[in-house]
Amino acid sequence: MTEKIPTKFLLLCFPLLAIFFPCNVYCWSTYGSQIKGMFVFGSSLVDNGNNNFLLTLAKANYSPYGVDFPGGPSGRFTNGMNVIDLLGEELQLPSLIPVFYDPSTKGGRTIVHGVNYASGGSGILNDTGSIAGNVVSLNEQIRNFDEVTLPELKTHVDCRSTDLLHNYLFVVGSGGNDYSFNYFLTQANANVSVEAFTDNLINSLSQQLKKLYSLGGRKFVLMSVNPLGCNPVARASQPTGQDGCIQVLNQAAHLFNSRLRLTVDFIRPQMPGSTLVFVNSYKIITDIIGDPVSNGFNDTRKACCQVLSVNEGGNGILCKRGGRVCAERNIHVFFDGLHPTEAVNIQIAKKAFGSYNRDEVYPINVRQLAKL
Repeated sequence: MTEKIPTKFLLLCFPLLAIFFPCNVYCWSTYGSQIKGMFVFGSSLVDNGNNNFLLTLAKANYSPYGVDFPGGPSGRFTNGMNVIDLLGEELQLPSLIPVFYDPSTKGGRTIVHGVNYASGGSGILNDTGSIAGNVVSLNEQIRNFDEVTLPELKTHVDCRSTDLLHNYLFVVGSGGNDYSFNYFLTQANANVSVEAFTDNLINSLSQQLKKLYSLGGRKFVLMSVNPLGCNPVARASQPTGQDGCIQVLNQAAHLFNSRLRLTVDFIRPQMPGSTLVFVNSYKIITDIIGDPVSNGFNDTRKACCQVLSVNEGGNGILCKRGGRVCAERNIHVFFDGLHPTEAVNIQIAKKAFGSYNRDEVYPINVRQLAKL
């Protein structure tokens, strides 16, 4: 990617002035309306491979994951690209976003277009995902950004600008695991209503967003929770409703998403100069499930890869190592027991970027956000 350097910055780079005004290409590149990169926080839906470097059961660094990804298995929980990769393509970023825990993700040139901190199995709450082992909570992800990446970026950029991060997207995709692997899994929440639990999640997430804002974030993309009751592992675990999905799970997801959408309006006055965009992947996926043929899909129920049940030695979610995989992956909604295929991710990313349907993306789309 090439850009025309503004004249005033060229002047600063003349040899006679350089000793007084240190010039760095990445300092001037943070100006303008074009998005320079993304900092990504969340769970497996947006994890580019952080869990490869952690002691956890939640891994996707083996075949058949990545069967359609350049280079094969990468730690992405799908057959090809995830939403982050595809959103980066829409934004014309020059490279895929590197993961924080990869030892090679060090220094300014590596991180100048952003860093991915997401961890499969994690949640908004610190104790979510402990069943999977060592996963990185949203709070810890934010600390990694604050204490490690941000000082490195500031050192490399060598620029005292207060708007260093204004042309980066801060993408947050978390919350689903807080229901699936916390609220609906443990007895600790037996006396807590789903409404009270959701309020706690939204309040916690609001504080986390404010923390990112205090660190310099101004452009936020908030991903909804997907329809938890429609994935293969959910369908296999409980009696189904009339539409084949588990309604109690979908109702919880819908409640969270409704509150998150309201938060976009509520929190903005508390974060002056910020813009928050809510991407309703719940609606996008349920629209596909409700009318698959019109959306280019056929199988809305089964996992594309071979998934072993608990009785078979698996967990009902992840693909079997070296297991079978369906041939027509582009017509399947789900790749494994929980995560969507690249074909679904493409639809989510395209609608996040360019849809003008406020039920899909609110209040503006990512293309409009990028131009602010």
